[in-house]
Amino acid sequence: MLKRITVFAVASLTATASALACTSLIAAPGATADGSSLITYAADSHSLYGELYSTPAQDHKKGAMRKVYDWDSGKYLGEIPQPKHTYATIGNMNEHGLAISESTWGGREELADTTGIIDYGSLIYITLERAKTAREAIKVMTDLVKEYGYASGGESFSIADGKEAWIMEMIGKGGKSKGAVWVARRIPEGMISGHANHARIHTFPLNDPETLYSPDVIDFARSQGYFDGKDEDFDFSRAYAITDFGALRGCDARVWSFFKKQGADMDAYLPWITKGEGEPMPLWVKPAKPLSVRDMQWAMRDHFEDTPFDMTNDIGAGPFKVPYRWRPMTFTVDSVTYTHERAIATQQTAFTFVAQLRDEVPAEMKGVLWFGVDDTNTCVYVPMYCCVTEVPHCYAPGNGDMLNLSWDAAFWVHNYVANQAYNRYSQMIPDIRRVQNSLEDSMESGVKEIESKTLAMNAADRRKALSGFSHEWAERSTKEFKQLGDYLFVKFLDGNIKRETAPGQFQLTPEGQCASPEFGGYSDEYFRSVANDAGERLKVTEPAFNK
Repeated sequence: MLKRITVFAVASLTATASALACTSLIAAPGATADGSSLITYAADSHSLYGELYSTPAQDHKKGAMRKVYDWDSGKYLGEIPQPKHTYATIGNMNEHGLAISESTWGGREELADTTGIIDYGSLIYITLERAKTAREAIKVMTDLVKEYGYASGGESFSIADGKEAWIMEMIGKGGKSKGAVWVARRIPEGMISGHANHARIHTFPLNDPETLYSPDVIDFARSQGYFDGKDEDFDFSRAYAITDFGALRGCDARVWSFFKKQGADMDAYLPWITKGEGEPMPLWVKPAKPLSVRDMQWAMRDHFEDTPFDMTNDIGAGPFKVPYRWRPMTFTVDSVTYTHERAIATQQTAFTFVAQLRDEVPAEMKGVLWFGVDDTNTCVYVPMYCCVTEVPHCYAPGNGDMLNLSWDAAFWVHNYVANQAYNRYSQMIPDIRRVQNSLEDSMESGVKEIESKTLAMNAADRRKALSGFSHEWAERSTKEFKQLGDYLFVKFLDGNIKRETAPGQFQLTPEGQCASPEFGGYSDEYFRSVANDAGERLKVTEPAFNK
């Protein structure tokens, strides 16, 4: 039987918080409004800079080698032979409309392999250079780690093209033998899925063309003492991952919230999320309605609103209903350990995207990477077409970094806006939403117009027009968000709220001076908590001689 590991501790919650703790959501064709595949990503890290990577298409001479560097640390791992030709990439998408995202779950520590030379990040970008379709990507990825070894811990990957969306989960063998064990499942038509730092594939069919797996995925688990039941009862997640409090409440809960917000009946899985009881969440569910790109963008902005884990409904949200909590994730009071919620939207995101992957369109528009930087909640998702070969300056590597501010870098501009809102969220978020929605609504309309306009063009002209469109909106949105940050700084200066005659038009006195501002104060809940804590000291009483 399966040797179940459900140890309720907080170790993985803390470990995940210090690593690249990411979220990826998936909507397969049939579950999307336009028939595309949609996958999302938030690269959540406290030290990763938000920028857009790119590599050109290239022909390589025989014997050419590619150096491999660990994506997280930059450590040199080794080199591998280049194929005859590699494809152009823009971010986590290539010129053929193939996209790959990930989330790290670590898994059993003894399975870490220090001898491998392909880490999970390099695996993604090398594969995008070599594969055209999702199925081909799975073969390239698994062949690479089989040949060169896998240098990372447990990982989940979303892999999609215009026809199919897959989830693949992989973990190394601890140097006991080269390569990795893995399972990949195609998300059925009309279904949505997701992963968020915990292995999501449990049992799986052993004779199904829509399920692929390494030949030794079960036998290796047996050899290590992780499983001793019948093959058909094998559970990948329980064999190779660590299912503790952090894996459920800090990880699976994010996917649970996505499913619930899309209309699935998820209340039956609350015991799994909160106590590790009952059946695990399903790998996929059917949404109440087909999802659009905008729906997936808003799914990435989730803070558990309107669920039992809503981050605005406890004292930790403060007087301005802030749906964020600073690290560390856990804290101890009177020898009892507590946790903050870990939502999809989080402050330490470097970059994020919604990849829209289509089949029956010209090659130059098969993939649209709706790309943003910083917090998914306050970012602007900008359409970057798969034919883009030059990165816009606002997203360009080298335009600022985590230690050097650049005012024309989108990452710093979006942080300028978001970090002001973290202090006075309920007061500032309406202004942020106004600008954010205006930009994203305009880009959504603009995409329809530019695509309709370019359909009659030849490939070269279409590529030029679509690339120009992407560049224009990247720079425009960055400029407008810089203006938004300046506006917020002025409007909310010193805890006040300047009066306006219209958004951005501050009220003046008849003499042309700044009108007296509003005093926003605090919420009733905050005043009550202050009264309960220090009421006797702060109570207003009349002097005795006035009585």
